[in-house]
Amino acid sequence: MSAVRKTKFKLPAPKPRNPLVAPALQRKAGSHRKPQAATRRAEKMALKKQIDEG
Repeated sequence: MSAVRKTKFKLPAPKPRNPLVAPALQRKAGSHRKPQAATRRAEKMALKKQIDEG
């Protein structure tokens, strides 16, 4: 029997991730106000309520 050579494949190591990105994304906050659509709907409902009362 002859010896069979085994070839080993070397995979390139993945790029290391930036450890500061995940905490920065978690700290990121949006605006602290109602969306424009909610404000517009509330105004429309308030106007309709005033019309119905008067």
